[in-house]
Amino acid sequence: MIPLTRLSGSMFVLNSDLIERVDSTPDTVITLVDGSKYLVAESLTTVLSTVRRHRAEIVALGGMMAEDPQLLSSLTDVEDDPHARNLSLVSHRSQQETTL
Repeated sequence: MIPLTRLSGSMFVLNSDLIERVDSTPDTVITLVDGSKYLVAESLTTVLSTVRRHRAEIVALGGMMAEDPQLLSSLTDVEDDPHARNLSLVSHRSQQETTL
């Protein structure tokens, strides 16, 4: 799920796996595979970067958890921001690898 902002300023999260396309007309319109459309405040490039970062985090965490299944218990320790949780786990793992 990626965080986005409606033009009204309210925030919501969107399942990025369901995105069919993103248009800039000049407002950014996200079309899902079921035809639903969302008008968002973020630019097309920001949406693209957010989706890429989200998918990279999933791949990185999957690889780390395959190596160390105990990391799964660490995921429940962070309460608020799932993106901060993922990034902190990735950076924590990188720091461990550089000290070895």
